[in-house]
Amino acid sequence: MSALLNTPQREAIRYLDGPCLVLAGAGSGKTRVITHKIAYLVEQCGMNPANIAAITFTNKAAKEMQERVAGLLGGRTGKGLTVCTFHALGVRIVRQEAKACGLKPQFSILDASDTVQIVADVSGNSDKARAKALQWQISAWKNALVGPDEAAKLADNELASAAAKIYADYERTLRAYQAVDFDDLIGLPVHLFEHHPEVRERWQNRLRYLLVDEYQDTNRAQYRLLRELTGVRGAFTAVGDDDQAIYAWRGADVENLRQLSVDWPKLRVIKLEQNYRSTTRILHAANTVIGFNEKLFEKKLWSEHGAGEEIVVWSAGDPEAEAESVAMKLSGHRFERRGKYADYAILYRGNHQARLIEQQLRNHKIPYVMSGGQSFFERAEIKDVIAYLRLIANPDDDLAFIRAITTPRRGIGPATIEALGRYAGERHASLFAAALEEGVVEHLTARQLEQVREFCHFINRLIYRAPREPAAQLLADLMGATHYEAWLFNSCEPREAETKWANVSDFVGWLGRKGEEDGKDLLELTQTIALISMLDKEDEDFDGVQLATLHASKGLEFKHVFLVGVEEGLLPHQSSIDEDKIEEERRLMYVGITRAQRSLQISWCERRKAGKEIRTCEPSRFIEEMGSEGVRMLGGKKAEPVSREEGRAKLANLRAMLGGG
Repeated sequence: MSALLNTPQREAIRYLDGPCLVLAGAGSGKTRVITHKIAYLVEQCGMNPANIAAITFTNKAAKEMQERVAGLLGGRTGKGLTVCTFHALGVRIVRQEAKACGLKPQFSILDASDTVQIVADVSGNSDKARAKALQWQISAWKNALVGPDEAAKLADNELASAAAKIYADYERTLRAYQAVDFDDLIGLPVHLFEHHPEVRERWQNRLRYLLVDEYQDTNRAQYRLLRELTGVRGAFTAVGDDDQAIYAWRGADVENLRQLSVDWPKLRVIKLEQNYRSTTRILHAANTVIGFNEKLFEKKLWSEHGAGEEIVVWSAGDPEAEAESVAMKLSGHRFERRGKYADYAILYRGNHQARLIEQQLRNHKIPYVMSGGQSFFERAEIKDVIAYLRLIANPDDDLAFIRAITTPRRGIGPATIEALGRYAGERHASLFAAALEEGVVEHLTARQLEQVREFCHFINRLIYRAPREPAAQLLADLMGATHYEAWLFNSCEPREAETKWANVSDFVGWLGRKGEEDGKDLLELTQTIALISMLDKEDEDFDGVQLATLHASKGLEFKHVFLVGVEEGLLPHQSSIDEDKIEEERRLMYVGITRAQRSLQISWCERRKAGKEIRTCEPSRFIEEMGSEGVRMLGGKKAEPVSREEGRAKLANLRAMLGGG
């Protein structure tokens, strides 16, 4: 095992005398350190896997880590080992300590669209964009552990003042639904541990060693959770890279890196600077760019992969020309190397840049996959099914009740819901509970009441069966009883209905299988759904070019990378220039450069449409900051048409040479 590790990696794995911060540069083998350290704790130190937790930021990272640990431990399983995201750990804590949190164990976890809906309701404003902005502000406060009273004092603009006014109502509504939002999954455990020492001690004894991945992305609440769980012993290893901190807009706080040495003065800092991914030229450009940022910790990446190809920087007349050039250059590059499409990635600062690139890839018959598109769970048909599951797990969940009772339509409309809602409000009861009370008779017509109660009895039968029968059976009966498929075909175009029904069948089948494999009933599955990024549906074997925003590309690597739209106003983004937040944008550039293993091409546009205007663009300052060593600048304004023709000619020659059409 240790033969595969370099000296600092070995030191990081074996250091157990206190808290440890591993500063792991891009491509320096941080996952290897975490997985080997888990194996070391279990095999060499005799630690029970049930006392170890590794915390990641994505389900994908957790899954990969789990597989790698299983491989290292061989036949000896890491039974009881916790490898999960911060939020999944939060769910586990809140579920087991539900009573102390003022919740019942079957609470609902609301996603972003549910919470925006609640904000719209309590603010009395149905404008979705406004509700989103208010919810974002409340979420930022919750991430920083700021409660409603403090928020009112901190509010320093119109939006924040409006958010502070509804913050307490928003919280009350969540609790009335026996529901939590994503931020609560961290905030509630922190609050619990700070106010209940006996609960904190129980969890400290259960999780005796913590490993945290992507530590630079933690927000204030996550840091406090780590601090509460590890206590004075500080039995943890945090792995992170201050140069890849690109999530400040989401509440991540690089200060957490600095705070570690304040809270634990004996903190051991170990740097991983050997990069196993990229060539020397690519690393030189990355080191040079990031050198313009103020440093918390000095480090310089190096590699044994040799100098490699030059980095090529070129300009295009406009985004259309850039997209066409990228498609042609990529095609030619792949052809010369006889490589796979999956070896290539095209990265950009904003989602809006993808459309033209997609068009050109389709024109050139180049297969591609998009990263970070609409999540499977965001689709209306999946949310319909989930509404039923949430209601079975927690009948007090009013949002789920409204969606389930009106989809498919059962002749229950807004008037019925409103009348029921008014009565439920008077009784301080959930809609479901109110519908079954005696007094409701005076508020609904006989016909309305019959339909509502029929629905409630149907749900009650499923609630009875949920803990007693396999999830797959229950789901099949649910889909049959609601006639969901027939409703789709009645209310959508045939092709749309087919796609939607295929998605539902996929989802229901997958849940059923998951229930069987993990030995979970429908109630247990429902609580984990909110945390799963669906099915990890990316087909590993698909040979396609990867399109991704720079944010979505973090953690990934590709042989060849095209970084497009590298202009002032786009990267760095105009808002960051205006607010003097260039450092975070520079880290984004660093992340983009360090995704490349073998070759990197960077492009920018001379002109770009801004509304009806056409504006002249300047190359990004980051291009100059990379320095000129190992960088080849192509063409000025006149070279573009020639290079396009050259590209076509080169491709034609190659095809002829290889006898391809």
